[in-house]
Amino acid sequence: MSDISSMQVDDTTEPPKQDEENFDWTAATIAQAIAVFCLAGLCEIAGGWLVWIAIRGNSNGKKPWWFALVGSLILVIYGFVPTLQPTDSFGRVYAVYGGFFIVLSFLFGWWLDGDKPDIGDGVGGAITLVGVLVIMFWPR
Repeated sequence: MSDISSMQVDDTTEPPKQDEENFDWTAATIAQAIAVFCLAGLCEIAGGWLVWIAIRGNSNGKKPWWFALVGSLILVIYGFVPTLQPTDSFGRVYAVYGGFFIVLSFLFGWWLDGDKPDIGDGVGGAITLVGVLVIMFWPR
């Protein structure tokens, strides 16, 4: 008779890795990727802004210390958001996110502090966004 305590369970199983060369983008995975980039940007920029506004302030002055604490917690959450991407290519995901971050930074700066982007910001942001979308969705 076998002793149940001698049985081993393999709890290290991971989902199978995707082969980036054979990853097929669908409408759903494209929507997921863009939504995750936007969520990451929201977390990083909002969290960073809350820390900034508590430490440095803006034209309306500084905010209380707890703004920095809340901002820091949001930044921790931001660290996990990119793992929701449908593709496993860490370097590509972070490179492409950089383009989204640029455009979202301009938009949030305009919304939160009234720093309206100029023509150069708009053209540069558009070029960046087109470039990173090519990087992300280029057939491989």
